[in-house]
Amino acid sequence: MTPKVSDHVLERLRDWNVEYVFGYPGDGINGLLSAWGRAENRPVFVQARHEEMAAFEAVGYAKFSGRTGVCVATSGPGAIHLLNGLYDAKLDHVPVVALVGQTSRSAMGGSYQQEVDLLSLFKDVAADYCQMVTVPEQLPNVLDRAVRTAAARRTVTAVIIPADVQELDYSPPEHAFKMVPSSLGNPHWTVVPEQDELRRAADVLNAGRKVAMLVGQGARGARRQVQETAELLGAGVAKALLGKDALPDVLPYVTGAIGLLGTRPSYELMRDCDTLLTIGSSFPYSQFLPEFGKARAVQIDLDPFMVGLRYPYEVNLVGDAARTLDALLPLLVRKEDRGWQRTVCDNTERWWEVMERRAAVEADPINPEYAIHELDHLLPDNAMVTSDSGSAANWYARHLRFHGSMRGSLSGTLATMGPGVPYAIGAKFAHPDRPAIALVGDGAMQMNGLAELITIAKYWQQWQDPRLVVAVLNNRDLNQVTWEMRAMAGEPSFLPSQQLPDVDYAAFARTLGLAAERAIGPQDVPSGWQHALAADRPFLLELRTDPAVPPIPPHATWDQIQAAAESVLRGDSDRVAMVRQGFKAKLQELLPTFGGRHGRR
Repeated sequence: MTPKVSDHVLERLRDWNVEYVFGYPGDGINGLLSAWGRAENRPVFVQARHEEMAAFEAVGYAKFSGRTGVCVATSGPGAIHLLNGLYDAKLDHVPVVALVGQTSRSAMGGSYQQEVDLLSLFKDVAADYCQMVTVPEQLPNVLDRAVRTAAARRTVTAVIIPADVQELDYSPPEHAFKMVPSSLGNPHWTVVPEQDELRRAADVLNAGRKVAMLVGQGARGARRQVQETAELLGAGVAKALLGKDALPDVLPYVTGAIGLLGTRPSYELMRDCDTLLTIGSSFPYSQFLPEFGKARAVQIDLDPFMVGLRYPYEVNLVGDAARTLDALLPLLVRKEDRGWQRTVCDNTERWWEVMERRAAVEADPINPEYAIHELDHLLPDNAMVTSDSGSAANWYARHLRFHGSMRGSLSGTLATMGPGVPYAIGAKFAHPDRPAIALVGDGAMQMNGLAELITIAKYWQQWQDPRLVVAVLNNRDLNQVTWEMRAMAGEPSFLPSQQLPDVDYAAFARTLGLAAERAIGPQDVPSGWQHALAADRPFLLELRTDPAVPPIPPHATWDQIQAAAESVLRGDSDRVAMVRQGFKAKLQELLPTFGGRHGRR
């Protein structure tokens, strides 16, 4: 039988060592699905419950494997559904290739069923490379460039293949005019700045007395070099959320996350430093960086288009983080005065004591900070942790100390709801021999997490380590937005938009053959985590948490905290009355944990 275009697509993906394609079927990709049958499901087609989830799973796979993720969807609505997950990949600089079906060429322009202008639709999200295959000879070049561009530029690319083209006999490009041959392989290269630039950077860093470092996901492959740099410069190190796993939190000078979801010592580190070194991060919130003009600054980034952003850097070094630091380290002079770093370490140690106290604050029924803090000392060294957006991300950022080879991620830049569970699924396909934990609010769980439990039930027996823990923080409230309304706008939450139906998540998980427990009080939390991490199958742990525990950022002013309190006290509904009941006492317990200017004036 003569191979079809669809057969060659899968063959070419195998040649690129693509192991998994995350997707959902539809008649716009029937040709590809038939080819999968002929190819004995190689690469493996992983069936999500929704195309958006397929895209998120491809992103999770790419984030945790370091390889390119691939997703596939049918024409029209299927292609549209991919977009949110693809934008998540684009904004977090993750390589993902989208394969998309399209109506037959003969129907294009005829307002045919499910006909959407996909080239225009994907024009922004796949701006670096988006092409439609219209003849077989075009295929290898288009597919190869899509895979190569996604990896080289750490971005999203899209290949659109009309349904009738999928069914054509494949013929390769010829040695002829207007034929474009192609080849396989991603080239590997190392970018290192010029020596003069390195000396300029060293001069800035050597002159500083109070050096702060900010590391992001681009520093993940430079752990040794980052640590050596920090110890040589006597620096403190804050981490952007996407770089949470770039450096272990057990190092005493690592202050943890920075920004809205960050820690107090990270805030103090940036407030008080006189020199800043940013490595592999495009952290967007300049208000959390040193005051303009107060600190001299150096940036290291692999992407020349991402340097010079966010802060007036004096020296911008374009290069691979590990190789650039290797070249920079011999030019740095060890700082003998360790007073600054001791202050950073003391602030960090005090912060973890504060976290312990905040987790111990009584709540009704479970303090969410306690729920996540209790997980901290139980995490395996090789755990993969995902967090959804919302208040769960606050506790992920502040209460979990990464160590060993732990990995973690969330939707860093798009901050979309919904990727927590599909990220964990993608992580399990990337590393089926490692445990995964997804921290998910009840809003995200109702949005799409419940459906993806079905995907977990479908595939978990293929994983060497069956542990995938989905922890649902069930507070019956869209909590992050509720508190943003109170703290930022000084308004009570609009209950019709914020209240959520109460769902028995554990019961639903059990109907799928998964293990599950409900923690309805603080006494259930330790055993719940222990059972989840020791289970012989995926486990859903439902934690009944208190919506009145505020995810107040460590930089919040007393005025903002007071506005949040007053907004609750103004409400008169039954729900607000219930939240209001213990709020003042709880707030008074929490206020001292912020310290400094955050105490009562």
